[in-house]
Amino acid sequence: MACDPAERAGAILEIDLEGVAANWRALAARVAPAQCAAVVKADAYGLGAVPVAAALAKAGCRRFFVATLDEGIALRRVLAPANEIAVFNGPPPQTAAEFAAHDLIPVLNDPAQIEAWQRFAADAPAAGAILHLDTGMARLGLTPREFAAFADAGWRRGAIRWRGLMSHLACADEPGHALNALQHSRFAAARDRLAALGFSAPASLAASSGIFLGREYHFDFVRPGAALYGVNPHPPAPNPMRQVLRLKGKIVQVREIDRGESVGYGASHIMETRGRLATVAIGYADGWPRSLSHRGGGRLGGAHIPLVGRVSMDLVVFDVSALPEEIARPGAFVDLLDAEYGVDRAAADAGTIGYEILTALGRRYHRAYRGESG
Repeated sequence: MACDPAERAGAILEIDLEGVAANWRALAARVAPAQCAAVVKADAYGLGAVPVAAALAKAGCRRFFVATLDEGIALRRVLAPANEIAVFNGPPPQTAAEFAAHDLIPVLNDPAQIEAWQRFAADAPAAGAILHLDTGMARLGLTPREFAAFADAGWRRGAIRWRGLMSHLACADEPGHALNALQHSRFAAARDRLAALGFSAPASLAASSGIFLGREYHFDFVRPGAALYGVNPHPPAPNPMRQVLRLKGKIVQVREIDRGESVGYGASHIMETRGRLATVAIGYADGWPRSLSHRGGGRLGGAHIPLVGRVSMDLVVFDVSALPEEIARPGAFVDLLDAEYGVDRAAADAGTIGYEILTALGRRYHRAYRGESG
């Protein structure tokens, strides 16, 4: 008889869907009367786009953003037609019919995408799109010259049903950065210029951190992503978002070790005293960063336990010398992410950002979704 998947798992990732929905509701209330979309690209930042989007739709979200066509197709299978799904990267060549077949809205980022979509819209007048302007990121979107040409004549030539106008802030997580105000000014000027020419579509500038720059950044709708999943959108202020993850790894072996013995690859940790070590079934193959070697830690029995030695592909080692044997035992679980030690703290210890911690979460975890009926 097969055992329960949670019993045989080396690590368990618990995802609080009601917490994700609560974060969305809090952001929606903050930006009202502007609307609040949700960014669920990269498999909802590693948490599972299908269950996350379903929970957000149940909470009232009606506009979703993904990065690629394939992500959009997968999401449309579970979201009703009343929910908009927009694709940030726009339509690759020869894919317009697929966008239409799955009722997806492309974000048009350059003149070639606009021209191709105009040709398609001539025979499909309901084909909507979002126009992306580059106001300072230099990544995607019309450059100032391209926008000038578009405003002068380009947008009038086609039958595109414009569903939005957007740009993206480069430094929103640094509230005092001068580029924030400059991008806002450029975007507002572009919107006003198009409006004077008869272009009408809801405007969006702010993602997670941009929401906290002030009401003038909200325009008609905002596009939070990482904040929904517990990343602090407004550092160094206290995190206003609810933590939605608990990651725990199973102890597979506990051993005694003498003073002076080395631990892990490279013999990079030497025991200063005799002690006990717990080996836990998680590693960089699961998205637990190798840069947490000799840093970070976990919690077991309410106590902090330090990570010692290098993070390897499948295993990490913790010093459990201070804990009773009945707590630090094979089969027990060490908390790696929880309400106290969230993705931002793990990211700081790893020398990265919370976004990377989230999106690296591996496929080998047993995933347990909580609050699905909430």
